[in-house]
Amino acid sequence: MANKKQTLVAMLGVTFGIAMFILMISFMVGVNQFMEDTMLSSTPDIHIYNDIKTDYSVSVAGDYFKNNPALVVVRHPKPKQVNLNIKNAQGIIADMHKDPDIVHISPFLSTQVFYNYGPVQINGYINGVNIAEESKIFDLASKMTVGKPEDLLSADKGIIMGRGLANKLDLGVGDMVTLTTPQGTSMSFRVVGLFAIGIGTIDDTRSYVNLANVQQLLGKDRSYITDINIKLTNNKLARDKAAELLKKYNYKSDDWETANSSVLAGNIVRDVLTYVVSITLLVVAGFGIYNIMNMTIQNKMKDIAILKAQGFAGGDIVKIFLGQALFIGFFGAIMGEMLGFVLAYSLSRVPFPHNDFIALKFFPVAFNPAHYIFGLVFGVITPFIAGLMPSMKASRIDPVAILRG
Repeated sequence: MANKKQTLVAMLGVTFGIAMFILMISFMVGVNQFMEDTMLSSTPDIHIYNDIKTDYSVSVAGDYFKNNPALVVVRHPKPKQVNLNIKNAQGIIADMHKDPDIVHISPFLSTQVFYNYGPVQINGYINGVNIAEESKIFDLASKMTVGKPEDLLSADKGIIMGRGLANKLDLGVGDMVTLTTPQGTSMSFRVVGLFAIGIGTIDDTRSYVNLANVQQLLGKDRSYITDINIKLTNNKLARDKAAELLKKYNYKSDDWETANSSVLAGNIVRDVLTYVVSITLLVVAGFGIYNIMNMTIQNKMKDIAILKAQGFAGGDIVKIFLGQALFIGFFGAIMGEMLGFVLAYSLSRVPFPHNDFIALKFFPVAFNPAHYIFGLVFGVITPFIAGLMPSMKASRIDPVAILRG
């Protein structure tokens, strides 16, 4: 306390270092969590479908001339007609309901369609679903901007559209829209709700209707299902569970991590960048403390010499200056965490300027106690190391040489 200004400067170095660490890591973790939540809101834990691969190695002509030694060349072969549905889908679903790791199962039928509204025609997709199960997997209720998912159950040929798609077609609740398949069949639906996930490729192209309506539109029976979405008790099990389901049912099973590997890679890069920058700030603050401690010891050389001449041991000198460094580090870290929390909370209350993101009203910020514990520990360890080196140097000085000048 003899040199309050110098102590305050050193303490502020730790304070701002810790504050910026808390602010940056809270914001970046919040961004990663938001992106992962948005990704999971449009991607099931596991997606099962019939992965049809066209095989041109076998042809009718090849089978007919297979015993003929002549060379048979087939140009522009036409692939045979195949069905994309999952065979015995109801049996598979009933069997998966017995799995304790599976919480919800939503079978659906998806097809490409043209949305017709007057002169406007837009290409997109329609999912025929059991809306109750689909809503449990993707939490559609929280993403509805108009209406409720249950409105689809009470409407005859109702449709829930993405908000971007509805805006392009200038449609609102109660309006009629005609859907046409690539095969030329058409059916009219009445809009009963709008949703917005915040991903343009979904909000601008996707709609939901009852499963039976799509089966009727495509001229298929009630057992015709092309895809199955699955939600697990723990999505960390998705990769292993997908491999297990692939082996068991022999249908393509994609887990959410594989389907969104590029997003997860981006999260890892941002995490590493955040920790590198944040720790750099703390190390810089530590060097500031080192410089101040070094200057303090240089200015106190004669006092140290007198103390040692009076019988103080080298360890006592280390304790004196190390105590000063820990005092600066501890109280600087406490003030830094308080300032960091205030800055992070202030950022979390700033409205997000992009109104298209219905799920993001404010900037995403994560308040994780582990970050504050890490900041406090690092804020104490860094000054400890910064103060230890000059303290050890001070403990080894020769008091006679100092007093002689």
